[in-house]
Amino acid sequence: MNKNFKIAGVGEVLWDAFPDGEKFGGAPANFTCHCCSLGAEAYVISCVGDDQRGKLALDFLENHGVNLDGVAVDSAYETGVVLITLDENGKPEYEIKEGVAWDKIRWIDDLARIASAMDAICFGSLCQRGQVSRDTIRRFISATPAHSMRVFDVNLRQQFYSDDIIRESLELANALKLNDEELPVVASSLGIQGTDEEILEELIKKCHLKLIALTCGSKGAVMRTETETSSLPAPDVDVVNTVGAGDCFTAAMIMGFLAGKPLDEINEHANRLAGFVCTQAGAVPALPEGLC
Repeated sequence: MNKNFKIAGVGEVLWDAFPDGEKFGGAPANFTCHCCSLGAEAYVISCVGDDQRGKLALDFLENHGVNLDGVAVDSAYETGVVLITLDENGKPEYEIKEGVAWDKIRWIDDLARIASAMDAICFGSLCQRGQVSRDTIRRFISATPAHSMRVFDVNLRQQFYSDDIIRESLELANALKLNDEELPVVASSLGIQGTDEEILEELIKKCHLKLIALTCGSKGAVMRTETETSSLPAPDVDVVNTVGAGDCFTAAMIMGFLAGKPLDEINEHANRLAGFVCTQAGAVPALPEGLC
């Protein structure tokens, strides 16, 4: 992979509280750590509290090679926490605490400098639940270069999204990643009907997307551009839990696309990496050298 790509994950940094203990989390933060493992110069744009969880989060990111220039520390708010329970298939259910530090990602001028250098950025819906972070995310996206890949990784959580957030995010994005449960929600918000294939085709056209990826859990993933489609099965793995697998998939997808890899190769690599993460207990396990 090209080590010169500059990529930012914009949004929540938090701790996932599992029944057996806490692990680092937050989709944009997980994504950024995986980008570092794949050779990118990666940044997180977020906010943590001036507390023990915040200090541990910064240490975790730094240890994974993430640039922290875009992470603020706010003593008025706690670092985010999510209570997670897993069903018998390792699929997570989330209880997300509100009014935490990542709800208050404030704009500072240095963010414009960071944004202007990005080859790609990734953002989701959750961190847009509050107006402060929502405004900063949109301003950051608008400050990226015209050539930048702007990926909306939907990540719908609980009640923390709306049709407006989905529609406005797609107006800012030029690439989309979502799962099979999110597809009908996104389609409905845009008034699109049809089969999964028809919806993907219409999303490409209507939202002017250069790339779209639909992940379908154990069934694999579909990637589409205006001219190509790749549909591949997922690897057969023993699932421990699926937290972070989608974030790793997105990281591999973006890195492969920026490097100009063939679509099938991008999809296969992203599927293999996501499958490996499913076999691990945390969202950001060390990736084996052979998978990078």
